[in-house]
Amino acid sequence: MTTIGLKPPQQHLGITALRRTWAIADDAGFDGCWVFDHLAPMGRDRTGDVFDGWSLLAAMAEATQRVRIGCLVSGNTNRHPGTLAKIAATVDHLSGGRLDVGLGAGGDPLTDAMMGTPAPPARERVERLAEACEILGLLWTRPVTEHRGRHYTLSGAISDPKPVQQPKPPLWLGSSGEKRGLRVVAEHADVWLNAALPGTEIAELQRLSRVLDTHCAAVGRDPATLRRAVQFRLPSEPDSALRLARSYVEAGFTELVLMPAGPDVVEAVEAAAKLLPRLRDVG
Repeated sequence: MTTIGLKPPQQHLGITALRRTWAIADDAGFDGCWVFDHLAPMGRDRTGDVFDGWSLLAAMAEATQRVRIGCLVSGNTNRHPGTLAKIAATVDHLSGGRLDVGLGAGGDPLTDAMMGTPAPPARERVERLAEACEILGLLWTRPVTEHRGRHYTLSGAISDPKPVQQPKPPLWLGSSGEKRGLRVVAEHADVWLNAALPGTEIAELQRLSRVLDTHCAAVGRDPATLRRAVQFRLPSEPDSALRLARSYVEAGFTELVLMPAGPDVVEAVEAAAKLLPRLRDVG
């Protein structure tokens, strides 16, 4: 079954407008509503207002009733995994068990430089991501956690309450790293979010999906147990939007995350909501 989520931008937009987008997502029947995890706006111009993703998720949990919520994706270098485990469990309780946890290796050269955030090389960031996935699972499911890793050490660590969702919230991992990143996805993810840039050719996305299949085989996992997600900018013209969504479904992606575009975000979200019944037919 195909799920359809909505990812309105939390930049250059006021809180009143953001609340409106969440209400539309909840009322229209979207399966998910997402935020991102960046300290500066995304795009060519990285100036202006942008709100913190996890703070918004806490508000979204209270402002909605049925839609699932999450961050695509949290940068692992932004927080210690123990801190993220606590934040995520809190939001899962606030939402009544509607949280999906998105995570990636992290790294934003602009904000890392301006904030003095450690910026390890790509290989180390992927190693940290793998350890973080393990730590999250331990803190969410065990009374006490012991972990002696290359990058993180936990000694007698407790993290209560546990999430509402048992054994733990679904984990979406964003990566397109063919050698190491997709291996971590195969080992730990419930959902793979293709981290290639929006607009990447579908043939390339399919190739990366086949690479992921080989990693699943190497770790003894049935590739069919790992759902595939793609996020993409939604064309304003309905027939074009439907054709694009159909092409992703036919390529094997079952989790579609729509990124409404345009000068009026609320208007674009309303248009996506009107299109949702036809998008359901595509899936």
